[in-house]
Amino acid sequence: MAALPRLCRQAWEPVLARARGAVVFLDAAAAEALHWGGGGAGELLAAGALAVKPLPPSEGAAAAAAAAASPRAVFVLSGPLRGWAAAAVRAVLETGSVRCCALLCAGEAEGGEPEESLRRWMGPGGRAEAVLRGAPLLVPLTAELGLLPASAGIVPPAGGPRQGGPGEPGLGALPGELRAAVRVLVGELDALLGAMGLREECFALGSLSRVLAAELASCAPARNRRRMATHRAAVVFVDRTLDLAGAVGHHGDNLAEKILSVLPKLPGHKTDVMVNMVELTALQTPDEACSIIAPGCLAQPNDPAAKALWESFMNLKQKEAVMEARRHLVEAASRENLPIKMSMGRVTPEQLSSYIQLFKNNLKALENHCGLLQLVLATVQTLKHPQISKWDNFLAFERLLLQSIGESEMPNVLNQLLTMIKPYNERMPDDYTCEDFLVLLVYMYSVVGEIKGGKELDKAEEEVKKALAKAICDEAAPSPLLQKITGCDSAQNLTSQKATDAVDKIFKTLRDISRARMHMKQFNSIHNPGSNTHQASYKPLLKQVVEEICNPDRPDPVDIEHMSSGLTDLLKTGFSMFMKVNRPHPGDHPLLIIFMVGGVTVSEVKMVKDLVATRKPGTQVLVLSTALLTPLDAVELLFTTDHPQPDTDI
Repeated sequence: MAALPRLCRQAWEPVLARARGAVVFLDAAAAEALHWGGGGAGELLAAGALAVKPLPPSEGAAAAAAAAASPRAVFVLSGPLRGWAAAAVRAVLETGSVRCCALLCAGEAEGGEPEESLRRWMGPGGRAEAVLRGAPLLVPLTAELGLLPASAGIVPPAGGPRQGGPGEPGLGALPGELRAAVRVLVGELDALLGAMGLREECFALGSLSRVLAAELASCAPARNRRRMATHRAAVVFVDRTLDLAGAVGHHGDNLAEKILSVLPKLPGHKTDVMVNMVELTALQTPDEACSIIAPGCLAQPNDPAAKALWESFMNLKQKEAVMEARRHLVEAASRENLPIKMSMGRVTPEQLSSYIQLFKNNLKALENHCGLLQLVLATVQTLKHPQISKWDNFLAFERLLLQSIGESEMPNVLNQLLTMIKPYNERMPDDYTCEDFLVLLVYMYSVVGEIKGGKELDKAEEEVKKALAKAICDEAAPSPLLQKITGCDSAQNLTSQKATDAVDKIFKTLRDISRARMHMKQFNSIHNPGSNTHQASYKPLLKQVVEEICNPDRPDPVDIEHMSSGLTDLLKTGFSMFMKVNRPHPGDHPLLIIFMVGGVTVSEVKMVKDLVATRKPGTQVLVLSTALLTPLDAVELLFTTDHPQPDTDI
């Protein structure tokens, strides 16, 4: 089986082959894939590209085409040439300065169609080439974790299936925008499995997962590919919304998770963060953001030492990961003959900072270890960040909630929460913000599961809604997340009615979240109520699923549904009612691929890897997802309306 990083490089080979003398335009998801897995923009420039620009060009298509300084352009799209992507490519080509262009995109463009469109937009005499991509544009965060950034906006519906039972919804039942997004994702997965030479059995848990698994099992290109493929794998799709406590909880003692949660996002990126590099310069500036200096980041695809350190941030406990950061730094300083004093014992951010200072005035050492220094600076800035002390407060409150939910009804738990909601001008640094309350509410409603309705619950919810709407209105300046949730870009526009409407919508979604597992027989609870001897605890859905897959007794899965791809499978299933036929089981294959639809967390990936390693040592495991989530990312995906828009053909 090809390793993820190698597959990612493979996807960029056609682009590198066409880059010489051209301006390369990328959409946001393609840029993210290049950043993590394609060697970064430097790789394209080294292959002879004149410039690398965003699509749609932020400075306007005409200006971008004029500044191209080349009649050649290469466009890289993460999806098909449709909708806004087609409009953006067209805007650049219609300026008339590009005479020769190449387009790399995903499928769904039949025969010569995209080339005809490109030639038409360029005008007479223009030459165009369209290349349908083999391997998809992946973000390889580690050797076992890959994201498909083109599908980052896909979120399974929050509630359980509507009337008609679990087997009912199909692709046709989805809204148009989601249907288009599912088709793109299925095409990407088919391309990925093809590049890996895999023949897969599809399994699903959750309504959107069932649609995806059924589409992948039955689509013609996938059926043809499976006939030729030699390696076997099980692909298990799981809806994120079945367990949102895993996405918003603070249970993981993981450095990568904390870095991704507290540092600001790298502009234009969903996964990477900005690392402040001022410490390595002679600048003395009070400006926190320090916009003069380009930020550092976590993705270091061309630096083996930095990549190894990043893997340990993802895979180790925080204390061990911080010790790894010190070890790498000491080794780098020793190689450069810098006067480092090795100290034993606990690693402090101050100690790491003092080691970083040694590199400051040595340009050669800085250049040789730039990637490593960015990761260690990210560690220092995270450990000193005010949000980090809050992380432990969240964890303590989540544990208290688990205990309370077991002992009392939901209204009492909501009343406890009510006392903590404070308006902006009364809030201390340790108090929870409006966004923090949204995180806690999602955790509560996901963990508790189906709630008994009634007057008491309605009253408790109304009180919390009122307090939350008032707190949102009182914000001095609404955060970017609150702006998206309320649809108001400033405190002046944020009326009490708009805040109330937004909070009503949030609580409707929360009730849906609590119903997400109601149709399940085996995995309908993620809350362990505890006993006289044991504290109540959270039982991650993913943990339950993987334990079931790795169960040596191989019981027929109750909730994990096998999606058949054709008549023979249907016959097998039919005959199994009368005779001993082994039904397909997700634990049958040497490779297990878990696909989390709607995002996964660093802690969950580590948990899956550890479980498979102990329960089924011979099995290889790969986790794929649409996004890597922090608690606030999960809240944003749930409560903002910025989901995939319908792509109308141009």
